[in-house]
Amino acid sequence: MASIVFVGFILYSLYLAIRSRKGGGESQSVHDFFVASRQFGAWLVFFLAAGEVYSIGTMVGFPGGIYAKGPTYGVWFLGYILLAYPLGYFLGPKIWEAGARHNAITLPDLFKGHYRSRALELIVAGSAILFLLPWGQLQFTGLVAALKGLGWNFTPLHLVLISAALAFTYIAISGVRATSYIAILKDVVMLVAIIVTGTAVAMHAGVADVFLAASAKVSNHMNTTELRFSMSTIFFQAMGFYMMPFAIQNFFTAKSANTIRRTQIVMPLYMLMYPFLVLASYYAISQNLQLASPNEAFFAAAIRLLPGWLLGLVAAGAALSGLLVLAGICLAIGPIVTRNLIPSMPEQKQKFASKIVIVGYLLLSIVMTLFTPNLMLTLINTAYYGVTQFFPGVVVILFRLGVRPAAVALGILVGQVSAITMYLVQPDFGGFNLGLISLAANLLVMLGVHLLMPRPVARVEVAR
Repeated sequence: MASIVFVGFILYSLYLAIRSRKGGGESQSVHDFFVASRQFGAWLVFFLAAGEVYSIGTMVGFPGGIYAKGPTYGVWFLGYILLAYPLGYFLGPKIWEAGARHNAITLPDLFKGHYRSRALELIVAGSAILFLLPWGQLQFTGLVAALKGLGWNFTPLHLVLISAALAFTYIAISGVRATSYIAILKDVVMLVAIIVTGTAVAMHAGVADVFLAASAKVSNHMNTTELRFSMSTIFFQAMGFYMMPFAIQNFFTAKSANTIRRTQIVMPLYMLMYPFLVLASYYAISQNLQLASPNEAFFAAAIRLLPGWLLGLVAAGAALSGLLVLAGICLAIGPIVTRNLIPSMPEQKQKFASKIVIVGYLLLSIVMTLFTPNLMLTLINTAYYGVTQFFPGVVVILFRLGVRPAAVALGILVGQVSAITMYLVQPDFGGFNLGLISLAANLLVMLGVHLLMPRPVARVEVAR
């Protein structure tokens, strides 16, 4: 029964994707395919943005972190998201305005339009792809965990290939319009799945009993170093939250700057689902469930407490979450390659070429996941370290400051290289997040180079 319900939701998502074709279909321009010609209203932008914020990591990573590390893990996880929303309220509309000003589809388009520097455009494009590459692996990991909960006897490779095929199908049908329609279904199903599972725990074991039993097994205490790390991580990742290339691209789909403001006001309402996730992970702790991986904490509670048809709904919510984010990553990487890495490709060819790039990305991420797991793990752990280095350069764009492109480029490179180096060496900064240290280096280099570079000499026209 669980498999029937699950397949039913997947088929309905494909139906929604086909329905979205009335917005463009085969006649879609490249702008319509990737950013919906900047036509989305507040509701579609809201669901699209929330769909890629609350990914399968919400149902897999967060409960898994609580299960493995205790409630202190949730402090920074919830904190940086809550801090990011006010930043999005003020910066999101300016990002939209800058995108409209430069006719941008991608994050590197913003840098290209403002700085007029091919070198800086290539640095942003290349590093954006590098740090996005493992993001798909995160979704694949969660998807495998969700589909295993259905009891399917497929190998992880087959499950990953099925997931990649579904994500590409969504994209091929009508690009971002398909993902926005599916995002509505995904959010409804995901919220219901989380609330139902948490409620089942409360009814079966009792909230107080679960919390007391779990608290006896995990620590609720943070020492000074751990607290410093949590606070610095909240601050750092809040700045990087909307620097993800797919997050920037979602802003470009809105029809106005005010549309962005309206979505950011209501985004925190999604945080109401986290107590149910904590309850599910505490249940797994309190019951001494022996899990193969912490990522199975939420699904372990669902499998033990829910009937088959509800388990199918839970798996569908998790799978749609992973598939939607995977599609969003693909929709960001495709145009970065065809618009920013490959020079002068005509717009009428960019959509088709992007689909080829997307297939290549999906295959490459699968191969790297299977054959270079250590490299993928490093890139996953340093993804925020690298992407947040775009923040100073984006602020310069949004406020139209006159900073030299060479200064911004060197700042980004110093920040990213130092972040990866420090991650590998693990120096002691008293608990401060390494990414925040590298961001400070980025900013200092950018300001220093800008001030030290000679000012361009004004050219004087001589009358003849």
